[in-house]
Amino acid sequence: MEKAYKFRIYPFLEQEDQIQRTFGCVRFIYNHFLSRRKAVHEERGETLNYVACSSELTSLKKELEWLKEVDATAL
Repeated sequence: MEKAYKFRIYPFLEQEDQIQRTFGCVRFIYNHFLSRRKAVHEERGETLNYVACSSELTSLKKELEWLKEVDATAL
């Protein structure tokens, strides 16, 4: 038998804003690297690995200041 638990959270306004910012940044990063991987695959027939994406994320965070507002582990 499998069990599941459901929790409902009631965040404050500031917490809700932070959650929405985090989801927006994660969505942006996911779509950015998905398009980068597709472009590299079409050009060279290769794929970007984790190390390449991680180093590019570091430089991307320097360019886009709003990516620093959220938790780094979420990205």
